[in-house]
Amino acid sequence: MLLIFVSFDNLMHNQEVPNTLKVDKPTKVLFPKNKTVIARLLVAPPFIGSSFIGFKEALAFKESSGDYFVTNTLGYLGKYQFGVGTLQLMGVYNASNFLNDPILQERAFEANIARNKWILRRDILRFVGKEIKGIEVTESGMLAAAHLAGPGNVKKYLRSLGRHDTVDAYGTNISNYLKRFSGYDISPVMPQRNAKVMKI
Repeated sequence: MLLIFVSFDNLMHNQEVPNTLKVDKPTKVLFPKNKTVIARLLVAPPFIGSSFIGFKEALAFKESSGDYFVTNTLGYLGKYQFGVGTLQLMGVYNASNFLNDPILQERAFEANIARNKWILRRDILRFVGKEIKGIEVTESGMLAAAHLAGPGNVKKYLRSLGRHDTVDAYGTNISNYLKRFSGYDISPVMPQRNAKVMKI
């Protein structure tokens, strides 16, 4: 091998570049000198916008930054920050299993939305499209607020025309969620009385 490289090296030194390939004058360049251009691969995220998936991801980001495995200082669990009592209402009794199972967390979220939609069904018909304290009431805003403070407190807020604005331990109130999560499409989830998490 060494002999081949030496021979090849000797051949290269004896070769002369043809005049047609020699550079004898400045050439035009496409980019200005002294500027570095970094090529980036632009990847557009999937458009989830005002879809139900958009609603879920926006709410999850607000609750936990989308982290399935987090527990907050008050003991709320997972991506959507469920309390143990709420989980038990939906048939989930092992908090440790819940925290380590993203599929179970997604199913619990959908069951909870279906349950809250059933509880708030009359208020949805009565209040959606109306304005309370400068905030337009939407179904998605109501369901997000119910996730925050419970459907009973959302009923109190709506029926008191905003005077009963429950605040959670971190200072977030119902009116904040009504405004922040308005206008999403929640139609894929049907109202369901006593919704339970389907067994995996």
